[in-house]
Amino acid sequence: MRWWSVANLVSNAGTWMQLTVQNLLVLQITGSAAATGLSLSVQAAPGLLVGMAGGAAVDRWPVKLTAAVSQALLGLVAFTTAFLVATDRLGLGVLMALAAVTGLIATVDGPACALLGNDLVRTEDVPSAIGVGSLVHNAGRLAGAGLAGVAVAFLGTASAYAANGLSFLFVAAVIPFLRPVGEPARPPERTAAEPGPAGAPEGRGREGREREGRERDAAGMTVREGLAFFARRPRLVGLAVVCGVSAVFGRNYGLTLAVLVTGPLAGGAGAFGTVSTVLAVGGIVGAVLGARLRRPSVRLVGTLAAAGGLLQAAAGLSPSPAVLLVLVLPMAVAESVSDTAGTTVLQTDPPPHLRGRVLGVWSTVRTVWSLAGPPALGLLMELAGARGALVAGGLVIAAVVLAGRLAHGRRAAAPVLLAPEPTGVVRPALGTAA
Repeated sequence: MRWWSVANLVSNAGTWMQLTVQNLLVLQITGSAAATGLSLSVQAAPGLLVGMAGGAAVDRWPVKLTAAVSQALLGLVAFTTAFLVATDRLGLGVLMALAAVTGLIATVDGPACALLGNDLVRTEDVPSAIGVGSLVHNAGRLAGAGLAGVAVAFLGTASAYAANGLSFLFVAAVIPFLRPVGEPARPPERTAAEPGPAGAPEGRGREGREREGRERDAAGMTVREGLAFFARRPRLVGLAVVCGVSAVFGRNYGLTLAVLVTGPLAGGAGAFGTVSTVLAVGGIVGAVLGARLRRPSVRLVGTLAAAGGLLQAAAGLSPSPAVLLVLVLPMAVAESVSDTAGTTVLQTDPPPHLRGRVLGVWSTVRTVWSLAGPPALGLLMELAGARGALVAGGLVIAAVVLAGRLAHGRRAAAPVLLAPEPTGVVRPALGTAA
């Protein structure tokens, strides 16, 4: 797990180096802000169109091999882009094609790497592993953004893509040496329609159970199974609603807080940089706290999301940048812990042989709200301004969570009080089994 965390730190730093310069590169090639948005949409489109198929592929193929191959392919795309940039041969059409290929590979790489990381620890330590992953993500984001400026200044734009390619190859080289940890032996859960074979061993490790699940599902492994499981699980549907509302009406602080700081609060780029740093620090603190969770639940995710929404509403009313900084830190902590708890629920709730497909469904759902969020938030800002968007968005998040809790409480079955049997009444015995 330590090797995997180091590899992910390197990979995240490389990815954020590339993301930091990607918009600049598109602007240099096209001179159009619309083309920049289009490139991001093209890269996200595969997650919407074939995300569930990518998750099904992860369930069918060995996780280690799938993750290693997908990382190597992503590295190849990054090196190709670096070569084309360095030789001044990268046009808009080629750039869009490379973005689409990257998004397509990511539909398989994301679920594979997530499940591989979970397999490296015991089941009870999975929340901690996910928390460490969140910590690594935030640390890599800070390091990558800083290294991007240095690399571009001294080596040019192509160097960021080359560095990202090397980071992917580093991860691919580490994966073959990882050894999954088996769970304590225990019999698999079976239904009455699936009796265990006579003489079958009573227990096996996680890898063995997952292999059996894949073998049992190999003939009929379909995307529909993952979608049906997701739709039948109220806790997963509730998690999707909470995360979706939070993503659309919150979290887009690069837009809302930037306008708030530079507009009503009369701050400059330096002030917004300070706010961004505090947000990143809060994300790291939240990841550390989230790593201590043992049994996260959707209720915890919703409670923290509502708390973050109320803090966001308060931040929208900040009279000065100093007050905003005081509110931004706990807001980022609450949202980071909520994200860690939600990821843990998502990755541990499905049975092992369905986790790839469920993550594929989640990838599709997440792509929908990531594409819908910025336009909806932009419209809200046009109508209500930065302050109004922050306040209204935070209150909407809290209201949705509260409504969900009330609806869940009403669905809970109330105890039925039965009248006592009258004395002297003898009930006839049933002659056949019901």
